[in-house]
Amino acid sequence: MELDLRQLAFDPTRYTPREIEECLEDPFGIRLLPDEVAWTQEARYFCLGRTLEGRGLFLVFWSNGKIARIVAVRDMTDSESMYYHRKYAALL
Repeated sequence: MELDLRQLAFDPTRYTPREIEECLEDPFGIRLLPDEVAWTQEARYFCLGRTLEGRGLFLVFWSNGKIARIVAVRDMTDSESMYYHRKYAALL
């Protein structure tokens, strides 16, 4: 999937495009579909992933299957990080 960087909705000095790509390509990353109607009408998805350096990020992105456009990005909270690690441990 190609990352669309034309309209950045995040600070590229705080979250680099490389880190975002690494999170989207994380083999243990968790992708979630929202269950609220307001989110599903706009085809947005959530992703919990880690960079190669171990930084955990929470992404909200739009995708048509070929292109991903980042809507929002932030560091994972403690509870999100625990959820990620629990899911990761279940796979091992």
